[in-house]
Amino acid sequence: MPTVGLAMPTRSTASLLIGCAAGFSGDRADAAGPVVDTLIARCDRSAGQRAFLIFETLAERTLALAQLRRRADPGAGYEPLLEDLLRPVLARCLTHGVRIVSNFGAAHPRAAAHCIQGLARELGLPAPRIAVIHGDDLSGADHRALLRGQLGADRMDGLRIVSANAYVGAQAIAEALDAGAQIVVAGRVADPSLAVGPAMSHFGWTDDDWNRLARATMAGHLLECGAQVCGGYHADPGYKDVPDLHALGYPIAEIDDQGHCIIGKADATGGAVTLASVKEQLLYELHDPAAYLTPDVVADITEAEVQWLAPDRVALRGVRGHPRPDCLKVNVCHEGGWLAEGEISYAGARAESRARLAADVLRRRLPALDLRVDLIGVTSVLGDDAGRTLAAQAPGPARDVRLRVAATHAESSQALQLTREVTALYTCGPAGGGGVRTALTPRLNTLSCLVPRAAVPCHFELLEAAP
Repeated sequence: MPTVGLAMPTRSTASLLIGCAAGFSGDRADAAGPVVDTLIARCDRSAGQRAFLIFETLAERTLALAQLRRRADPGAGYEPLLEDLLRPVLARCLTHGVRIVSNFGAAHPRAAAHCIQGLARELGLPAPRIAVIHGDDLSGADHRALLRGQLGADRMDGLRIVSANAYVGAQAIAEALDAGAQIVVAGRVADPSLAVGPAMSHFGWTDDDWNRLARATMAGHLLECGAQVCGGYHADPGYKDVPDLHALGYPIAEIDDQGHCIIGKADATGGAVTLASVKEQLLYELHDPAAYLTPDVVADITEAEVQWLAPDRVALRGVRGHPRPDCLKVNVCHEGGWLAEGEISYAGARAESRARLAADVLRRRLPALDLRVDLIGVTSVLGDDAGRTLAAQAPGPARDVRLRVAATHAESSQALQLTREVTALYTCGPAGGGGVRTALTPRLNTLSCLVPRAAVPCHFELLEAAP
């Protein structure tokens, strides 16, 4: 049951510090330590500053995979690395007042919260006040009519839904923090909302303060991919050099009461926050610079300015905001048959020609499957399902080539034939093939739609301390 009666926090005009220690599920588990150390060192709590640590661990398909894990184990469904992420820093965060906000609840936020309670007990810590955000999960049967109305009956009929989640905003996060939560566990909130919620709570912004919300949204956007903004995704040797990439630091934003931010990184770490790295991340996945749609606000960066202040300190100013959309985006992941993959390597003289011959053998032996063929080392990263790019290239002199072949089918038995035929290439030729690897996995497909905001009510629950 929710806890009530907690005093509302004092609103502050002091700047807010937000560090990010994960940009996706599977990110480095040792990233949080330097971020937390830096937050503790920089945060002047006596002056009214507050510090937050965010973990962004969801991608578009991550939730569907989490739902599959929950089907297999009712106690699972949250971020599988949760304990690895929190164990090194939980004590320091609770001791020094660094509050934690994350979407690592995935398909089962309450189970994630119970996991954190158990971790705190194991570490001998006082029970933290944990809030769980509810409302994004539309996977249940009671939401089928809503999805049918948006996707259409023709698309819904026969659809075997694995997960359906709305991208919800920051309001419930802010309310949970106002109620005294030390840790907030959410499922599918929009990535920037992990930073907007703390800013709303700290500064006392209303949910229609469009300019400030938009600025905090873009601060969250700079943070949300973890080390990308610190040079990770930016690095390109000899063209965009990044120092000590092996010890890459993760980002920290300092946000003022108007929502403007300065982006830096954890102290004593590698990487670099530069004008170029910030600009790249600012534009990352931005379909329209004048209208970046989020559940909290429509952000407009057409008049934004990025300013270098000092090494690893870059300011963002000039973001404007417009009223948030009336609808929320929903991703619907559904069963999509089976994906079969096989790989085999060829080396030495005429390696590419032998790899091409192996692909031709597979096509002739598997006429019922549409094969995707890639030659890793020749052409393998383009959207070339039909094979036109590969067919247009004459065999070259490559001496180290790995053939990758993939196919999908509704029936696992049919897809399995590909893995068997790739394995058979060992002795059925061409010559010199080796290092075969095969895999057969269930495939997830995704549909997206918009639903009315009013159809997705969100709220938070403050968990009582576990006995």
